[in-house]
Amino acid sequence: MSSPGDAPADHETDDALRVLGKVFGYDSFRGEQREIIDHVVGGGDALVLMPTGGGKSLCYQIPALVRPGVGVVVSPLIALMQDQVDALRALGVRAGFLNSTQGLDERRLVEAEFAAGELDLLYLAPERLRVESTLHLLRRGTISLFAIDEAHCVAQWGHDFRPDYLQLSTLHEQWPDVPRIALTATATRATHAEIAGRLNLGDARHFVASFDRPNIQYRIAPKNEPKRQLLELIRGEHPGDAGIVYCLSRASVEKTAAFLVENGIDAVPYHAGLDAGTRARNQSRFLREDGLVVVATIAFGMGIDKPDVRFVAHLDLPKSVEGYYQETGRAGRDGLPSTAWLAYGLQDVVQQRKMIDGSEGDAEHRRRLAAHLDAMLALCETVECRRVRLLAYFGQESAACGNCDTCLSPPTSWDGTIAAQKLLSTIVRLKRERNQKFGAGQIIDILLGRKTAKVIQFDHDALSVFGIGTELNESQWRGVVRQMLAQGLLAVEGDYGTLVLTDTSADVLGGRREVLLRSEPERPARTAGSGRSAKRAAVVADLPEEALPLFERLRAWRAATAKEQGVPAYVIFHDATLREIAAAPPATLAELGGVSGVGENKLAKYGEALLAALAEADA
Repeated sequence: MSSPGDAPADHETDDALRVLGKVFGYDSFRGEQREIIDHVVGGGDALVLMPTGGGKSLCYQIPALVRPGVGVVVSPLIALMQDQVDALRALGVRAGFLNSTQGLDERRLVEAEFAAGELDLLYLAPERLRVESTLHLLRRGTISLFAIDEAHCVAQWGHDFRPDYLQLSTLHEQWPDVPRIALTATATRATHAEIAGRLNLGDARHFVASFDRPNIQYRIAPKNEPKRQLLELIRGEHPGDAGIVYCLSRASVEKTAAFLVENGIDAVPYHAGLDAGTRARNQSRFLREDGLVVVATIAFGMGIDKPDVRFVAHLDLPKSVEGYYQETGRAGRDGLPSTAWLAYGLQDVVQQRKMIDGSEGDAEHRRRLAAHLDAMLALCETVECRRVRLLAYFGQESAACGNCDTCLSPPTSWDGTIAAQKLLSTIVRLKRERNQKFGAGQIIDILLGRKTAKVIQFDHDALSVFGIGTELNESQWRGVVRQMLAQGLLAVEGDYGTLVLTDTSADVLGGRREVLLRSEPERPARTAGSGRSAKRAAVVADLPEEALPLFERLRAWRAATAKEQGVPAYVIFHDATLREIAAAPPATLAELGGVSGVGENKLAKYGEALLAALAEADA
């Protein structure tokens, strides 16, 4: 075996390429995969930052198959371990897992397989490493590597902190000669440094791939009846597609899922308030069925290896750019065109600010939460390319992508200084003259000169600012309020979300600070999939028109096979593989074996049946 950090011998490199083709059915590595795999095969430690869908799992699966012993994968994704192991077994990889969902007999069988060297990969939940019996088991076998998946869970200020992950720094102390590879899809420079420190990977080689997911179209729309907007998105662009919809509260999850079902969309809810059986069933359906929509809180989705999620929608503002990027990254893992859509409005900003003010923890904690929110708001309010802004947050430079809403339908900026002064003056008048504070709705009514019952009740039509803002409509004024909150020129206070001035408000009122605001485009950007939904344009992009019926026949065959075997459809073949087959149907097993994603085990297991399905379709 090579010493840590050594370059691998040529035969080890050849072994990695041979495993890639024989087991996984691919003839070449992507991006930095080859360099990462060679480094770990040679015994070196690695910290890998690579976007979802970038092929992170191969970076530890292939070294585990090349190096002697069993690869131990530490993962927080207990509910998904069975599916991960099933997917590997379908490839002919000897995989097993140990977690709290198993019975005693099942655990003992896996433990015996590990000790006898009959496994290639063993998945463990992090809390298992606190149990002495697990450590004793690991000492009985030969370990090829430790893979720490979802490594951002170690970061205190990341978006999915897991205390059990703090124990993982001890692995190197007990097994100093076993290489470790930690992987995550989401990390700012600060989180990156924290992962390295907490996992004692300071001397490891760090690999930072581009965070860009060019197949995902990022769009942020002004919130206007968000459930209706969501329905239009699904019906117009993604009918019959698998998708994830994120909501902030459990109640919103339930209502949104029910709304979609009432309108003919196959949808299920997922949140922590559901009993474990219902959550497991709904997650299983999402993994195993084509075209199901899951409406969920952020508790859903991490680690789900479903490649054909065509859209991710947010009906509420995410709390951080890290969380947003991680969640949107669950779309389009197969590299095909997908949509990340967010509905965003004034109430989102008010609600998030209130949640931060009322959160537990010290001032530093609230400051960090506010910094996360400010970055998210900057992404929402930018007039620049969304992708440029998103990648800049993770410390990467890029050019305008041409495939986000701000590129496809560029918004403009306007000088909102006078509008901002009018709004701030109204707040000042209410405080000075009436000793009152109100939320955005009442202040906008005053600016527009509306004699509502509430305006008359408080005699607000007698204020000097009454009716001074008629040059803008209500929607535009709500945009002014939202953007001023985002820029810190306004703040919200109390349970009722009343608007108050900040330290920077005086500069605006005194004319010492210009306020630039974003104009929303008149109409939402049309996408490549618009108007072609019946042809499932996003899923079958670049597929010849005449190949579409065969592609759908192959998907139906795959769904039936997956149901019969009780595994997710993608375990059989990915959409990308079926698309390649539909475009140029193979006539023999040898030709089928040359298709990307068809390894030896899958060829032996499904080859004859797939060729029969092709022959039937051609009859």
